[in-house]
Amino acid sequence: MKKLLLAVIGLALIFGACSPSGDGSSRIGVLQLMHHTSLDEIREAFLAEMRSLGYTDDQFEIMVGTGGGDMPTMAQTLVGMNVDVIMAITTPGAQSAYTQVAAAGADIPVVFSAVSNPVNAGLVESLYRTGGNITGTSDALDVAAVFALARELTPDVRTFGLVFSFEPNAVSIMDEIRAYIRDNPQFGFSYLEAAVTSTADVQDAALSLVGSVDAFMVATDNTVAAAMAVFAQVAIDAGVPIYTGADSMVRDGGFATAGIDYTKLGAETARLVHEVLDGTPASYLPVVVMYQVQPPTPIVNADTASALGIDISGFRGIVY
Repeated sequence: MKKLLLAVIGLALIFGACSPSGDGSSRIGVLQLMHHTSLDEIREAFLAEMRSLGYTDDQFEIMVGTGGGDMPTMAQTLVGMNVDVIMAITTPGAQSAYTQVAAAGADIPVVFSAVSNPVNAGLVESLYRTGGNITGTSDALDVAAVFALARELTPDVRTFGLVFSFEPNAVSIMDEIRAYIRDNPQFGFSYLEAAVTSTADVQDAALSLVGSVDAFMVATDNTVAAAMAVFAQVAIDAGVPIYTGADSMVRDGGFATAGIDYTKLGAETARLVHEVLDGTPASYLPVVVMYQVQPPTPIVNADTASALGIDISGFRGIVY
C-alpha cells in the first residue's frame, strides 16, 4: 500500500492520490476547509473507514485549505482532475465543490461531511430526497441535549455567552440556541452575544463577555474551534465553563458537550462515499443526521472541570 502523498501547494494544500475498491480505477477527492481538531478527526476517520472498505492510500486526492477563499480554487482543481467523487468537509467546502461541479458541467457526485443545515445551505432540497448529485452527513446539534447537560452540571447558570462566526453552519445553530432560550422561559436563561470574523477575534470576543455571563455556549463553528485552546484558557481564567458543539472541542479545553462524535461522522461519510462508488446515485441516499442515528453521549473534560472547581463525581458519560 502506498503511503499518502503529501505536498504543500499555495496556501496549505495537502495532496494525496485516489481510486475506489475493486479494480482501483476510481479517485476520491477530499476537500477540507482548514486544519483544526474536529475537521482533522473527520478526515482521519474517513480515511480509516475507507481503508477498511478496501480502498488504498493512492486512491485519494486530499486538499486542505486555510479557512479562507481557497475553497473554490481547490474544488475547481479536483473537478479538473476528473475525480470520481468529492468528499467535502464543512459547509463552505461542500458549497464550493457543488458549485464548481455545476459550473464545469461535470457529473461528479459530492458527498459532504459536517454540514449543519444542508437545506438552508442550498445544497439539498430535503434531507430525504436531495434533488441533486449530492448527499452527506450532518453534524446538526441537538441543542436541547446540550442545555439539559448544562442544567445538570451547572444548575446555577443563567446567562450564556454566545461566541460565533458568520459561517452558515454556525448561524443556523445559533438561531436554534436563541430559539431554545426564548421558547423555554421556565429555565430562566438569557444570553449575550459576541460575533467574530476570524480566529484571531475569538479571544477578544470571549474577554468582552467575561464578567457578564455564567457560561459560554458555542456551536460546531470552524472559526471558533480553530481558536479553542485560547478560548478555553480565557474561560478557565474567568471561572466560566464552555459548552461546545463537538467532542473535539471538549478535548481542546471546552468543559462539556452532548454533541457530535466526529470519528463516527467521518466513518459514516465513508460508507456513503462507498455506496456512491458502488453505483448508488447520490440523490437516492438520504442525508444522515448523526444525532438522530447515534444519540449524542455527554462528554466532560476532567482537567477543565477541575480547573473550574466543578464536581463531576456523579457524571454519567465520557470523561476526557
